[in-house]
Amino acid sequence: MSNEKKSITELGNPRKPHGEAGVEMLNGMNERHYAVTGWALDFLDIHENDRILDIGCGGGETLNRMAEKVTSGHLTGADYSELSVKMSTERNERIINSGKMDVIEASVEALPFPDNSFDKIITVESFYFWPAPAENLKEVFRVLSAGGIFLIVADIHGGAELDEADIEGIKKFDLFNPTPDEFRILLENAGFTDVKIHTKSGEKWICAEGRK
Repeated sequence: MSNEKKSITELGNPRKPHGEAGVEMLNGMNERHYAVTGWALDFLDIHENDRILDIGCGGGETLNRMAEKVTSGHLTGADYSELSVKMSTERNERIINSGKMDVIEASVEALPFPDNSFDKIITVESFYFWPAPAENLKEVFRVLSAGGIFLIVADIHGGAELDEADIEGIKKFDLFNPTPDEFRILLENAGFTDVKIHTKSGEKWICAEGRK
């Protein structure tokens, strides 16, 4: 397939965005995921002094939105795409310069943080791509503090009524797309408790919540 016939998503590689197509794709994701992210953030119950980690921070929009409520705490964005780190940093330059936020290049496979580092952790539209979800969730559990909250946010899930385009995208990019029950089992097996699975009527959205 020639580059001319490939979509922006294919050229930019949603697993690890890169290049000019990656920039366009990440900007589009900031816009397309705005509504589902806003819905899910209500479940995070952010406090002004929270220490929050965003795994797979992409274009940096979720970090920017959370920064409105975190006034005395600290936000950290982590992404294994160099381009995503660059764009998140540019999107949040003022906040980073204030000392309230850091954005680093890192993989969920080995998060470079001590145990119990964060009060809250969120991942938006990135869980599909995690290399070993069951093991990676244990790494998230490790860096979450006792009593902390973790959210997995996605705009489709395996239990929703998916259309042809959804199914084609899942196959094309080999997305990991659990059902609500599978999300629950994954979180519980990783050690999370008080697991809640939120869905929204009329949408394919899911927000899987677990506590430590």
